[in-house]
Amino acid sequence: MLEPRYLGCYLLVGLFVCSAALQSSAAESRFRLRWITDPARTNHMLVEVTGLNDSALQAMRSDNWNAEKWQKLFTVYAEQGDLTVDTSLPPMLGSYQIAGRTIQFKPRFALEPGITYRAVFRLDQLPLGQSVSRKPLISVFQLPKPPSESTTVVTQVYPTADSLPENLLKFYIYFSAPMSRGHIYDYIHLRDEAGKAIELPFLEINEEFWDKSMMRLTLFIDPGRIKRGVKPLEEVGPALEAGKRYSLQIDREWRDASGNPLKTQFEKSFKVTLPEREPVYPNTWKIQPAKAGSSQPLQVSFSRPLDHALAQRMIQITDGSDNAVPGTSKLAAHETQWHFTPQQNWRPGPYNLVVQNTIEDLAGNNIGKAFEVDLFDGVQRRFTNSVIKLPFEIR
Repeated sequence: MLEPRYLGCYLLVGLFVCSAALQSSAAESRFRLRWITDPARTNHMLVEVTGLNDSALQAMRSDNWNAEKWQKLFTVYAEQGDLTVDTSLPPMLGSYQIAGRTIQFKPRFALEPGITYRAVFRLDQLPLGQSVSRKPLISVFQLPKPPSESTTVVTQVYPTADSLPENLLKFYIYFSAPMSRGHIYDYIHLRDEAGKAIELPFLEINEEFWDKSMMRLTLFIDPGRIKRGVKPLEEVGPALEAGKRYSLQIDREWRDASGNPLKTQFEKSFKVTLPEREPVYPNTWKIQPAKAGSSQPLQVSFSRPLDHALAQRMIQITDGSDNAVPGTSKLAAHETQWHFTPQQNWRPGPYNLVVQNTIEDLAGNNIGKAFEVDLFDGVQRRFTNSVIKLPFEIR
């Protein structure tokens, strides 16, 4: 925690403000460096400097300061012990702005509880010689660690079926609360039936595929372990092999956004079937319309399971005038069925099931194009329209 001599806290315009008592000369006492956090999202911060005169602010505006100039003047570091170490390491990523008579730094990512952060404002880098002080202003801040009560769990993993194709492209992992980002592959494992870890099965890149809520992670199988004719598949072999059983395991040590580990470990076991290399053909789907005057759900049965997230977004119902019919949809039967319930009772007449061409099955095949077709055939997409319409009638 921050030592008492540094930190004072008070309410300011609905925000909880923490202000450092700066060790500066009387001439520089007008400058203040403070951390501002929103009580509703206490790990989202602004670091603010006040006390700049109008001429310095005007010079900074007119000169259109770039990232290099900002970082020479005002930087924030994570987990560093002293200024000599701080200056040798890269600063935190974020954005700068001039707001009124203040300058502000907003970190790109939320602060992590328990980690010490150090803001450094270098007075000798101010324009127009506003300050001659060579001593920087420094403020240290740390979010307290929350109580170590583990409540977050894995709520669902898609695909939900216990038989998946050898060329499965991705998993979706849902959590009951926001998770922390970084080092996710330390906590996710793919193991064979004997419990042996599969070597590098996932597409491990710096960019983690989270949704905005940080409650859904998209986990890709390395495409090099799927597509035929590429080196990883030829040299290492497939991540999954037909006829064998595997388990996707998620360690309890993975921490949520509050810094607490998961409540329990999670495991999904499944059998691997032959690869699916054919495009998606909507003309093989079966539409079961509801009755006119009712609000019963319409049911669409697919010829094979579809990608959970894409199917939720890329299918809709339109009426005979091509107007979207409002309602709610959900997938069922291990993502082999799509159910649509209208907001208002069905009216008799013609309708269309509208499907975007980019919808995918579990192996990444979409309408008119298999996942691997570009590697071998170089053929054009068979459907040139962006959507496919399947007509049906409500009676």
